[in-house]
Amino acid sequence: MRKMTIALLVTLMVGFFVQPVSAADNDKESINEKFGLPIVVYGETLTAEQKKEVQKQLGLDEGTEVDEFTATGEDLVKYIEGEDRNARMFSSAMITRKDKGEGLTVNIVTPDHITEVTNSMYSNALLTAGVENAVVDVASPKKVSGHSALVGIYKAYDVSGEKLDTVRMEVANEELNVATELAKESGIDKEEVSKLLTEIKKEIAEQDPATKEEVEQIVEEKLKTLNIELSPEDRQLLIDLFEKMRSLDIDFDNVQQQLDDLTKEIQTTIKDLVNDEGFGQKVSDFFTGLVEAIAAFFKSIKNIFS
Repeated sequence: MRKMTIALLVTLMVGFFVQPVSAADNDKESINEKFGLPIVVYGETLTAEQKKEVQKQLGLDEGTEVDEFTATGEDLVKYIEGEDRNARMFSSAMITRKDKGEGLTVNIVTPDHITEVTNSMYSNALLTAGVENAVVDVASPKKVSGHSALVGIYKAYDVSGEKLDTVRMEVANEELNVATELAKESGIDKEEVSKLLTEIKKEIAEQDPATKEEVEQIVEEKLKTLNIELSPEDRQLLIDLFEKMRSLDIDFDNVQQQLDDLTKEIQTTIKDLVNDEGFGQKVSDFFTGLVEAIAAFFKSIKNIFS
């Protein structure tokens, strides 16, 4: 009886620790035959050593199957008008396309190295560009603003045969520039900026403004609702940006659910940041509970033998 009980306990413990890893490995090795392999696009400024570091950051072990490309200065001026082909490009991205309805997920896997752009800023810009159903992982081996990652994402769609609209890509880049500028120059928290942009898009989808004046009214209402103060110049930046979106007739109704999900994600991030003072205690409580659970397990084994 004792031997059977011990065997059962050991089996449960092994299953608890091993099974999730096995499931993750199987999922990682599975290839989506509809969309093909994930696409990784490296910034051309990376050295060979930095490229290896990025591969490690993206979780690309030796033998991992991906399609690899490099984003160059020529790509930069091809996808985004007015940019400098001599710009240094370190940001890299891995794109895994998903079926319709799965939504867009952006993960900055090196948050300490992407200094200006957040997950939600990337998500907002990519939805504007037309990227709707994918998992996008962004990495850099050194501290950079993060803007050039958009070029790599655009190239990934280009080489896959799913071309994005050129003008929408340019507006998406402008949106990212406006977002980071507002965060830097106006002193507004990055997540608050993302929330503002998302809420304006949702309102545009709902109201379908026909004139620039209606766009201006939506912007002013959202600034007031979210209690955000901007200079006249920064307000005009927002109005001009969303007027361009209106003139492109981007159908945000198609991504309404993703905008709603993005709003929830931003709100959760803001809440976490506000409550970050308790983070250390949460970590301490977790490990205390883990140690107690292990101690209880071995105590039960000892009792069986006693």
